[in-house]
Amino acid sequence: MDLSSNISPAITLSPAARTAAANGTTVDLAGYTGATAVVTSGTITDGTTYTFELQESDNASDWTAVADADLIGTEPAFAAADDNVVKRVGYRGRARYLRLSLATATGSPSTGGVFAAVILRSGARVGPQA
Repeated sequence: MDLSSNISPAITLSPAARTAAANGTTVDLAGYTGATAVVTSGTITDGTTYTFELQESDNASDWTAVADADLIGTEPAFAAADDNVVKRVGYRGRARYLRLSLATATGSPSTGGVFAAVILRSGARVGPQA
């Protein structure tokens, strides 16, 4: 199976050291029937827990948390010991726009943890994807 021709990745959180909540950039799902958010961690120097939230919107302005019924799996959370870990959550909702946000960073991090996230759009109505 040629997975590469059946997905289209888009960055929602650029790699950066994070110490507080941060909203991801908007990813347009027009032309796709599904998506998976993939989060990677680098070195986590302090902080207790970093919790991510998948958010959806019909207009790219008004955002709400994706209902649990529209998630495939659970939203990623990283503990202080989760250096160099990859986690994912799938999406089966119907909103046009999606983003992944760092919802909470607990434990008063001063230098934080390095995180990045992409959304893999899938189920293209026209393929293959470049």
